[in-house]
Amino acid sequence: MENVSKVGSYFVFLGLLEMEKYRIPYAIVALVLFIVSTLLCCLIIYIIWIEESLHEPMYFFISNLLLNGVFGNVTVFPQVIVGLLSGSSAISFPACLIQTFCVQSFSTAEALTFTTMAYDRYLAVGNPLRYSSIMTNTKALNSIYMIWALVFILVVIPVIMTANLSFCGFSINNIFCENMSLVRLACGNTTVNHLFGLVETLLFLGSTVLFVEYCYIRTLLICLKTYKSGSLKAARTLLTHVIAYSIFLMASLFIFLRYRLNVGTISVAAHVILSITGLISSVIVNPIVYGMRTEALKLKLIHNLQKVFS
Repeated sequence: MENVSKVGSYFVFLGLLEMEKYRIPYAIVALVLFIVSTLLCCLIIYIIWIEESLHEPMYFFISNLLLNGVFGNVTVFPQVIVGLLSGSSAISFPACLIQTFCVQSFSTAEALTFTTMAYDRYLAVGNPLRYSSIMTNTKALNSIYMIWALVFILVVIPVIMTANLSFCGFSINNIFCENMSLVRLACGNTTVNHLFGLVETLLFLGSTVLFVEYCYIRTLLICLKTYKSGSLKAARTLLTHVIAYSIFLMASLFIFLRYRLNVGTISVAAHVILSITGLISSVIVNPIVYGMRTEALKLKLIHNLQKVFS
């Protein structure tokens, strides 16, 4: 294959070509998902912002989770919708790198936010009397700032490594750019990129998953020991976190494993479905789960919606 020049080069999304026959219906579905999920996330974030009773660490973390969902939405859906409507499946190398950075940032921020939320719930249930002094609003906001600083550090290195590669291919088995899809198209030896990505992913996912499981198990054990109404409420909140985190984790593992399998055995459609699952689980499931299952937030949502339509 001929080497693809980085200057003015383009990549082609095989996923969009796969959807070409029904591109208008797919575009409509994507547009509806984008608008509805973005509006729902923004509505919940707005309610948390205007309601002083919701100015607590847990709701700050929920806001960050949903804001990250909006970020993921904007990173992927507009490009997919425009590509389907215009019939264009190409993207320039610089635009692909930017999208890669944003997609990786979205997934990393999602994992770190879930991890922080698990620790927050553990503190709230395990130290109810000291919780307000241990986890203040200022500390919660500082934690969110640290999440995004760590996201940048973890994501920028592999993206810079990819940016310095030369490419011998241009066909991406997806509907958006992400790091491993580009590395697979590179010329020459990419062992360093593969090894770095593998080690970083295993260390990151392994440490966050173990920490989350520890916090959830300890929190659950505390809830089981006490049968007060507060414990039941904490258990309900814990179940909400477990549902959202489990969906995200399964999608992340699918995306991670699909590159470690024989590519020839996986269809383009399967690549697209596995890739988009993680994004959809965040932008659709998270606002529904946290909006409907978090009692105080649900009541505030209903109350404000009633004021608007009354």
